Amino acid sequence: MIKKIDITNLKNAFEVLNIQIPSYKVEAEIIDYYDIPPLKDTVEKLQQCGEAFFGYYISGELSGVISIKIENDVMDIHRLIVHPKYFRKGIAKMLLDFIESNIEGIKTIIVSTGSKNFPAVNFYEKNGFSRIEEIKVNERLSLTNFKKQF
Repeated sequence: MIKKIDITNLKNAFEVLNIQIPSYKVEAEIIDYYDIPPLKDTVEKLQQCGEAFFGYYISGELSGVISIKIENDVMDIHRLIVHPKYFRKGIAKMLLDFIESNIEGIKTIIVSTGSKNFPAVNFYEKNGFSRIEEIKVNERLSLTNFKKQF
């Protein structure tokens, strides 16, 4: 079941952070770069980020999260995270499908991921996103930006 998460609620913010940290640790291992901002997030930062959060629950347990910001007719996916113990169960796809079909008036969705995060890159391409650009953040980190038009 997918439902909106009130991130200002302390318990909810802790639950999201408990998905985010293990999920981004896996990404850090994949891209061999551990200084990524999501690993430094705190409950307070999550509560103040201004993103809308939606969670995928299995038997009442939060197992995946997507967060977005919308400006005009553009949706920016800030996080699409699944707890590692729930990898390969289609949760990321269900969360993506949910926001695509439940948010009205969107003409474009944008998202970025570590360029070396091949599972994420493949996921976005498989789901209709096109590579827009690759940005070199530093010697060890590049991000790939994607866009999907409707």
